[in-house]
Amino acid sequence: MLASITPLGERSRNQRFGITTSAHLVGGVLGGAAVGFLVGLAGLALPAGETWRLVVFAALLAVCAAADLRIGGLAPPTHHRQVDQLWLHRYRGWAYGAGFGAQLGAGFLTIVTSAVVYATFAGAVLCGSPALGALVGATFGVVRGATPLLAARVDSPARLAVLHRRIVRHAGAASGATVTAQLVLAAAVLGFVVS
Repeated sequence: MLASITPLGERSRNQRFGITTSAHLVGGVLGGAAVGFLVGLAGLALPAGETWRLVVFAALLAVCAAADLRIGGLAPPTHHRQVDQLWLHRYRGWAYGAGFGAQLGAGFLTIVTSAVVYATFAGAVLCGSPALGALVGATFGVVRGATPLLAARVDSPARLAVLHRRIVRHAGAASGATVTAQLVLAAAVLGFVVS
């Protein structure tokens, strides 16, 4: 998807990168906020108490980090559904931008490449608040929705090739940073609980 929504790609479809990217960002925020709201609403059914929620969240972060590292045969559950590439030729840029963004922001509607997606929305459930859940989801959606901005300078096939090489080159570091962030957050949450 990142290789599809670029200035080069949008120009080839007679669309405007700025409009498509803005719609993608808005869709990501709204998709994430909607899922966050719903799981936060479900979290209202959980028993009261802050400490147990924080301990569970820290444990989930650690398990998700282990799944991302494939420790003990763990792996994040996923499916093989991706956004529908046919939308690129069927709809206007704002429509497929918003649609792709909403699916990515919702977290579970496309391929899940990292267990941090599950940790994020588990955190939204554990908030036990629809408003806080929506905030967690919207924050997640901003990050997912902003991904086309990484391709903002791709205005030629040569620059597209450079982007692909850069993505491949940094994939391991990005995965490592994700696992590290999960473990640091888990330690910080546990540190807060015991202090």
